[in-house]
Amino acid sequence: MNVYKEQVETLQNLMVARATGNDENDADYVRLRQVVLSEKRFDSLAPGFVRTCRSLPQFWQFIKSKYATYAERREYIWSEFRPLLDLIESDQNHPADSLVSGAVKKMNSAYAQAVWSKALDRRAADPEGAITVARTLLESVCKQILDDCNVAHDDNPDMNKLYRLTAEELRIAPSQHTEQVFKQILGGCTAVVEGLAALRNRLGDAHGKGKVGVRPAARHAELAVNLSGALAIYLLATHEARKDVPT
Repeated sequence: MNVYKEQVETLQNLMVARATGNDENDADYVRLRQVVLSEKRFDSLAPGFVRTCRSLPQFWQFIKSKYATYAERREYIWSEFRPLLDLIESDQNHPADSLVSGAVKKMNSAYAQAVWSKALDRRAADPEGAITVARTLLESVCKQILDDCNVAHDDNPDMNKLYRLTAEELRIAPSQHTEQVFKQILGGCTAVVEGLAALRNRLGDAHGKGKVGVRPAARHAELAVNLSGALAIYLLATHEARKDVPT
């Protein structure tokens, strides 16, 4: 079981028990509350009473004045915890996350690992930030590959140009292949990069917005992060494979 899911469910059950007349260990509440409050991606989803009630006695005073019956209290606590638990459970449905994490870790770049971690953390709670960071991950991967290959590049290049330079070095540019199926799929990779760059400019948080700004939904961030992660794996795997090819 996801460790956060277990801890958050324990906290929920502890608060339900206290709200329905049972004495519970306040030290357990303080510890589990700190787990929730210390995780940045939980900020907007943690129940308000968890943020404001520093102890079980404080929570008891809050809940007994809000609802008179045990049934009402249970339903209220469950409904307040549901968004947070939905987020945690969604994390368990992304097996590709660990694959990308492993590939990025092999880069031996603390910056790239931090970028990927931010992309995952912001995916649900901060879609605009996640879209921006998804593009940043690809930029970091491309730069590291070019550095490893001793290929010069600008510090702040156009993302599309940076990817084309990387693709040519790895021999995965569509123009370097004659078979139609490879040209088509590699052209798709180029389109993904162009799309992510455009999405970041349009929906990310890297630029200011006018009076009427379009706000991305979590599903848009999910798509951007997943595409970025999949392409990062492909680029890194291709780079590793080419290292083993005799020159």
